[in-house]
Amino acid sequence: MRILVFSWRDPKHPLAGGAEQVMHEHAKGWISAGHKVTLFSSEVNGLANWEKLDGVEIIRGGYQYLGVQLAGFLYYLKNGGNFDFVVDQFHGIPFFTPLYVFKPKMAVIQEITGKVWLVNPLPWPLNWIVGATGYLLEPVVLLFYKRVPFMVGSASTKDDMAAFGIPKKNITVVPHGVIVERPKPMPGKEKILTITFLGVLSRDKGIEDAIKVFSIIKKMGKFQFWVIGKADKENYLKKVKRRTKEAGLTKFVKFWGFVDQEQKFKLLARSRVLLNSSMREGWGLVNIEANSMGTPVVGYRVGGTKDSVVDAKTGFLSKLGDIRGLASNVLKLVHDQELYARIRKNALKWSENFDWKKAKVQSLKLIESIWKK
Repeated sequence: MRILVFSWRDPKHPLAGGAEQVMHEHAKGWISAGHKVTLFSSEVNGLANWEKLDGVEIIRGGYQYLGVQLAGFLYYLKNGGNFDFVVDQFHGIPFFTPLYVFKPKMAVIQEITGKVWLVNPLPWPLNWIVGATGYLLEPVVLLFYKRVPFMVGSASTKDDMAAFGIPKKNITVVPHGVIVERPKPMPGKEKILTITFLGVLSRDKGIEDAIKVFSIIKKMGKFQFWVIGKADKENYLKKVKRRTKEAGLTKFVKFWGFVDQEQKFKLLARSRVLLNSSMREGWGLVNIEANSMGTPVVGYRVGGTKDSVVDAKTGFLSKLGDIRGLASNVLKLVHDQELYARIRKNALKWSENFDWKKAKVQSLKLIESIWKK
């Protein structure tokens, strides 16, 4: 098969995260099986409009939030005949392929955006216009895809989509794998209790809630806090640092910014707890990455996180918005050595369940079954 994948970001995009890594791993698996994969994604300053990565041909065109969909449509009008199968990867706004792709296709979605629309990083008043429009239209957009097969990464996402009217028979859950770069030698935990936030610094990922949690925890002992990840907007990073200063945490919070895979796993290994205060996840890749380093996770009981964190087994979950609940769970973990040792052991064992070899085989069977229908 000659496969065309539409995605708003590619793996080299500066804000690429778990969704982009997941799509790239599946594409590599399809290439290993003898298929050809082309990824059409948005333009990135400093990156070429064409390159090849791990066998995947990457073509870039259009602005990431809206322009890439139009650019993708125009690309397909010119080149659609060169492909046998199309993958439409959702991330808020899809590529609307049911309107113009009349050959075998599949949609891939990590999470229903839902209320995340309302906390987008666009400037006011555009943020309210886009947020309200996206929130209200998302269920309508999904109606175009009622007959399209979907691949999702978690049971939560499948349930969310079914609630929007997508038939469950059209939704296949393919659990993600995890790529672990185990540090050599493996570092021990920091002597100072270290609580880490890992992810894009944005409102929907919960960095502001994390700062509030840090503020509560700091009063209960000697702690340090690590924030790993790049802000989606430079102005937002300034806001987060201002909030950190207002909370009296400047001396205790280190902003690492973007780090490579090797450094990320070293920092996770040295952390005592990963705090995931995201308001919604597609699955929660960072949770499994932390578990693979023997680091339990404390987070909200929301879609994705509740799939990747086993409450009271590999970490602890609280109701969305319950800042004190998050802080209480962190303190419970770090101050009870016997409990921490048990949760840490469970977390390590849990992380071993997620294998990319198995996931690639499942997604390959799925696309080939759709293609042959």
